[in-house]
Amino acid sequence: MFTDVSELKDKKILVVGLGKTGVSLAHFLTQHGAAVTLTDHKSKPELSAQLELMGDLPIKFDLGGHSPKTFLAQDLVILSPGVPSSLKIFDYARSQGIKITGEFEFASQFVKEPIIGITGTNGKTTAARLMESFLVESGKKVWLGGAIGKPLTDYLRSGEKADVVICEVSSFMLESCETFNPVNIVFMNLAENHLDRYRSMEDYVNAKRKIFKNTNQATTSILNADDNAVVELARDPAVQRGRIFYFSRKPSLEPQIMNIGGAINIGQEIRVRTGPEIEYYNIQNVKMRGRHSIENMMAAILASREHGATHEAIQKVMDTFRGLHHRLEYVRKVGGVQFFNDSKATNVHAVLRALDSFDENVILIAGGKDTNLSYEALRNVVKRKVKTLILVGEAKERLNRDIGDFSETFLIGTFEEAVLIAYQKSRIGDIVLLSPGCSSFDMFDSFEERGDYFKEIVKKFQ
Repeated sequence: MFTDVSELKDKKILVVGLGKTGVSLAHFLTQHGAAVTLTDHKSKPELSAQLELMGDLPIKFDLGGHSPKTFLAQDLVILSPGVPSSLKIFDYARSQGIKITGEFEFASQFVKEPIIGITGTNGKTTAARLMESFLVESGKKVWLGGAIGKPLTDYLRSGEKADVVICEVSSFMLESCETFNPVNIVFMNLAENHLDRYRSMEDYVNAKRKIFKNTNQATTSILNADDNAVVELARDPAVQRGRIFYFSRKPSLEPQIMNIGGAINIGQEIRVRTGPEIEYYNIQNVKMRGRHSIENMMAAILASREHGATHEAIQKVMDTFRGLHHRLEYVRKVGGVQFFNDSKATNVHAVLRALDSFDENVILIAGGKDTNLSYEALRNVVKRKVKTLILVGEAKERLNRDIGDFSETFLIGTFEEAVLIAYQKSRIGDIVLLSPGCSSFDMFDSFEERGDYFKEIVKKFQ
């Protein structure tokens, strides 16, 4: 599309979506002389905070809807990740010859530094933070962004020259990707998600699959050997153009993985081979909860070793890294009851991983925005481990139909009441776990806000 930022001068470019990404794009594009228009379905009063961030930039606005006339006047339309690329207005614009792309695809063509692209349904953020920590501890300059909270355009605006750019890449970002070509692809896992945006699981998988679109002999893909859906994707002939490292928690796979290169968990160590020698990392002092944390570490070790992270630095970080806020985050212990905040668990696969981290006596708080997922996969683990199920939010009726018969279950009206009931039902030795399995947008602006409110309530308990 473009080979240099100088080509943006005088181009008429429409930015769709006035969130964090749209604001960053507007600044970047005007900085390089483009004629920018911003459009959003929200009205001017609803966007007052974002509009203030525009300052006196020479920008036109089309707010409160999307005018076809505005689209047809552009050389290029750039979508923010939260805007579905399937809207009818975009189909119409494409039919009239207007080029439409996404912010991530657009920005990636100007990044000259090596990119690690991390995708999957769960574990992306933890793996990305581990990679960043491994590399920084090794003296490398790292920029981390993407779906983790900073649009890639921010990197371009910063003027930084990192040794490596780490990008958490969501399916929303991949939808528009045609030329994106990371030097490393890390694929954590693949499970049902975002079915409020996609018509089927197949559509979601096809969006994820696009991360492999431009692999070549220089690409190293790092894949989860324990996830059948990921292994199936790896059978695509396009993936075979570069190297593949697998990681696994299954000791039985050690011969195959150590033969071709990858990482394997055997007992209290991780064995890694990316060259002629096998390296050993001790996991006895790991602070993160959950067996899935071992997968995150293996993926992060493989990717960061590709970019010069040292064995000493990796082991030091592994011994001290405590995980992320809102991801199986220990809150406190009250009256013999432990509270954990897993607000970032916004799909069924994430809840399964959370419950896998505890043996029994879990009081589970679940629910939120209904994203059309099936929760039947939770039945067995709920029956075995969950003594009380507290359901809240828009999806509580769906959750109750799917898993309400497998535990003592309560459907609650407000989030605060749900947390209070969970505490009232708890006894010494119990675990109260917020792991919603749903997005937060029925009651909160983000999973962070939901998790913070949970912690705020719990910290008041006597």
